[in-house]
Formats: sequence, structure tokens, C-alpha cells
Amino acid sequence: MKNSIMMLSAALMLGGVAHAQKVAFEEYNLDNGMHVILHNDPSAPVVITSVMYHVGSKDERPDRTGFAHFFEHLLFEGTQNIKRGEWMKIVTANGGVNNANTSDDRTYYYEVFPSNSLELGLWMESERLMHPIINKIGVETQNEVVKEEKRMRYDNQPYGNILPEVKKNMFKNHPYRWTTIGSMKDLDAATLEEFQAFNKKFYTPNNAVLVVAGDFDKAKTKEWIQKYFAPIPRGEEVKKQTFVEEPINQTIKATYEDPNIQIPMIVASYRTPSMKTRDARVLDLISSYLSDGKSSKLYKKIVDDKKMALQIGAVGFSQEDYGMYILYGLPMAPNTTADILKEMDEEIVKIQTDLISEKDYQKLQNKFDNNFVNANASVEGIAENLASYYLLYGDVNLINTEIDLYHSITREEIREVAKKYLNPNQRLILDYIPSTKAQN
Repeated sequence: MKNSIMMLSAALMLGGVAHAQKVAFEEYNLDNGMHVILHNDPSAPVVITSVMYHVGSKDERPDRTGFAHFFEHLLFEGTQNIKRGEWMKIVTANGGVNNANTSDDRTYYYEVFPSNSLELGLWMESERLMHPIINKIGVETQNEVVKEEKRMRYDNQPYGNILPEVKKNMFKNHPYRWTTIGSMKDLDAATLEEFQAFNKKFYTPNNAVLVVAGDFDKAKTKEWIQKYFAPIPRGEEVKKQTFVEEPINQTIKATYEDPNIQIPMIVASYRTPSMKTRDARVLDLISSYLSDGKSSKLYKKIVDDKKMALQIGAVGFSQEDYGMYILYGLPMAPNTTADILKEMDEEIVKIQTDLISEKDYQKLQNKFDNNFVNANASVEGIAENLASYYLLYGDVNLINTEIDLYHSITREEIREVAKKYLNPNQRLILDYIPSTKAQN
């Protein structure tokens, strides 16, 4: 469901801005605990209705992984008032699109409709919350869908198991140690009653935020929200468990054999702090400096200048409890993965030893200014950001002020944070190598 083409993308972009502009919003709570955020933008005749639930793969049991992602699919099956298989038909018949996505920390559903179909969008999301049908046929159908997704995205995809292997080795106590898609064995073993219990526990108004963004009449919208969402009973309070990981003080070494590849890959992964911390934002700057784009230090040195690698890259996982900074490289013969790692380490040591240049620092600030504008350049992007900043950060206005945090970071902080987190004894080194073994 993650890759649908947005039919209304052109209309959405009409609501974009060419410069940083303050995002105006109103927020309030319903009596049942549901948080509501409204953002009015009349520049395009579209409206987004979205609900983000504070449930992700980290809220699963170790022997029942994959539930949150499974529900991303399952809650499109139908409701007491929307027949099975009719959800997508209703959306498209009314000129809309819809989608959903799941992370380790939250699940997000949304519809994009022409403005005159806002009431329909609100009704559909209230139906998903109030009257979902969770039965045997829906579970069995989506089980096959998820299995096929896992085969395509992980099992049969070259380098598809990098993230599962990194997570498994980086986390010992925290549920971040398994992937969002989870284990097919766990899903097969789950009973219908377990799926129903998961829904009852997490898909409640007091564990969610509703965002309406776009072209709408505020008074009428509030009436509809009261009509469709206020009658939904409050659920039991969700008590989040706290999982603490011991610091990594010694290099973790691991090997994984992938039958889908021919070129080995070196992976170096560092555990980073919660995305809500200042250090995490400093690490965002460091990540961009080292590995974001072809002008980054690692790409220019190792790929362009020395021609030692076919590819160099990095993936930053900013998450609610912990994050990861994953560097990877594909060597070009006769160079080896060890050669690539040595070059990577040299660049990290430079950041830890010397201040980055004023020119590079300004370039970083310009890049993050651009990212900030782009993140809020469409009504769709604003809707998801409003939900995320409320649910995961606890501060909706970060949609306007987070860029100021990045501006306040100094070159000295960049050096100190690099020293603090990016050391050889604080990481996982994963040798991701070809294999001739037959796949299961």
C-alpha cells in the first residue's frame, strides 16, 4: 500500500510554498481523548483526513511480531457499514486516493479527497476506528498479502535483509530488534482472538490523533468531527513499556550470506539517541555531511576521486526511543570491504578531530533549510508532519520551529557529538556477503 501514485498530486502541490512559511493550526481534544489538529489551506480544492495511532512494531510481543504492519492491511478489509472489498471502490468513485504506512513507533492512515468529500473521509476513518470487521477471512487474505510483500521486499530482494540483520545485532532488549513486517511464523501462529485483542488495545481514540488539512470550512468540519468521532468510546490507557539497551562498548561483528547478491557489502551501524534529543539532530547534520548525495565527503572521496567503490551511502533511522546510523559500501575490485571501511573511518576521525569548514557548515544549513521547506511544501506532507510532531515528539509547533534547532547547532557540537557516538568500539560491523546456498 506504500507505493500508490497520488492522483491528486498536482492539486496538492498547488498548495505548496516556495519559501518557509509558518504552518498555522488549531488543536483540541474530544472528550474520549482523541486529539484533533486542523490546518486550513484553501489554495487547492483538496482535503486530507488522516489518523495516526501510537502503535508500531515495538508494541508487539516477541512471539507475535508483525501485528502493527498486519493491521495496516487488515483495517482496509471493511467495517460494519462498509462491505468487504468496497473501501477502495468508495474512495476512487469519489475522486480520492488513500494509503497507510507503519513504522516501529506508529501507524498512519489517510485519505485525499476533493474538498466537497470531506465528510465522507471523516466518516470512513471513524468507521475504521469504531466498527472494524476482524474475522477469519480477512486475516487469512491479508496473511497471504503480507507474505508476498515479505518475499518481494526482503527474501528475494538483493541486499534485502540488511536492515533485519542490523536490527537483530544492534538491539538485545528493545523490540526494535525485529523488523516492522515481523515474522510470518508469528502471524501464522496467531489466533483470531489475538488480532481482535490487539485492535481493542491500540486502535482507540485516546491513542490517536486526527488531522484534517486542506480546503475546508472549520465550523462545519468541527461539527462532523463531533458527529462521527465523539461517540467512539474511550479505550483503556495504553501503558508504554520502557526498554533500555546497554551501551555498545565493544565492536559487534556479524556476517550474513545473501543468495541474491554477487558483490559483498560492508555495513557499519552506530546506535544513536532518541530522535527527540538535540544530539540526534546534530547526528542528522553529520550524516548529511558525510553521505548525503554525490557531493558528500564519503561519496566524493571513495566513489568519485579514488574510484574504490561502486556505491557509498547511509541510512539514518530516527526513532522514538533509539536511532541508528547505518553506513554501507560496495567495493570495486581490486578493493575490499576492509579498504572501504578504512576510508570511511578516516573521514569520521576528521570530523572528530577538526571543525568542519565554515563553507561546509553553511552548505549543511542551506540543505536543511531546503529540506524544511520541502517537508511542508504540500498539504499531504503537512498533515503527516502535524500528526508526527504531536504523537511522537509531544510538540506540534516543531513543524515551525525545528529548523531553529538545526540553526543553533555549532561546528563545535558537530565535532563533540561525532566523538561521543561514532567510535569503532560503539558499532556493529556486518559483512554482508554472497552465498550459493539455496533460499528457503
